[in-house]
Amino acid sequence: MSGRAGGIPVHGTNGGTGRARRGKSGKPVAESMNFGPLAHWVGFNLRMAQESAFQEFSRRSQEIGESPGRFAALTLIARNPGISQTELSQAAGRDKSSLTPVIEDLVRRGLVERKRMRDDRRTYRLNVTAIGNKTLTQLTRCARRHERNLDGIIGLRDRKRFIQILKKIAAEIE
Repeated sequence: MSGRAGGIPVHGTNGGTGRARRGKSGKPVAESMNFGPLAHWVGFNLRMAQESAFQEFSRRSQEIGESPGRFAALTLIARNPGISQTELSQAAGRDKSSLTPVIEDLVRRGLVERKRMRDDRRTYRLNVTAIGNKTLTQLTRCARRHERNLDGIIGLRDRKRFIQILKKIAAEIE
């Protein structure tokens, strides 16, 4: 193995524009960069795919002004009314400390309301507001267009299996 991408784009495209990222040589980075063993490592390629997908979603949703992480948080809160911040962090696969600023921002902007539990004052329950639901509807439209784009890349036949593999990695990794 040479460590080069071997014709497979390792680093994706330039922020979802469809143009390959180019290095100093003028060649696409995926063709000119020696990635060494990274080119064949699942973790590195997962990270590059995630970054490309996040950039593309952000581009599609920039008029709304929300990130993929905020979209995920809004979706989980809307689908699970009264979810606690701890439950949300577990469902989203994020550390509670990294999710807290996201929740605080959504609350500050009126997209989510946070209420303390009467029987446990340490626990907050989260619900999406009317403004949050409107924003979520707009974001969901962006997400559906984004998913259609990903389906075109992955292929509808391989989509189900691909998601199964991703879920297996998330569930079984130590």
